[in-house]
Amino acid sequence: MIEVTDAIALDERELEERFVLASGPGGQNVNKVSSAVELRFDVRRSPSLPEPVRARLERIAGRRLTKEGVLVLSSQRFRDQPRNRQDALDRLLALIREAAAPPPPKRRPTKPTLGSKVRRLESKTRRGAVKSLRGRPSSDD
Repeated sequence: MIEVTDAIALDERELEERFVLASGPGGQNVNKVSSAVELRFDVRRSPSLPEPVRARLERIAGRRLTKEGVLVLSSQRFRDQPRNRQDALDRLLALIREAAAPPPPKRRPTKPTLGSKVRRLESKTRRGAVKSLRGRPSSDD
């Protein structure tokens, strides 16, 4: 079991890893070793996720979520397979933790204070006065 939060733990059998050839630099190994990792996690069918977390995770995932509800994360940042596996897993856990976090409190609308309104209008007046001096000089001969 992979512990995500105190209340959520994923079964390792829910994760599917596929190893593919990575693009980019890799020296002599670039065409021989499948070091990139494609991690797949079925969000909709996972028994480990509570319903509200599942819904938020689907919203957060964006383009990484397929039509079938499978979250696909690929990692090829590193040149070796174990580090790419860990990177993909860490990113999945970070997404689930973000979805499990409580939403921020609602913003309570406030009105600007009288002093801030006065300061704003005074600065606008000063700015307008400076700009009015930039015109062409009048020809009062």
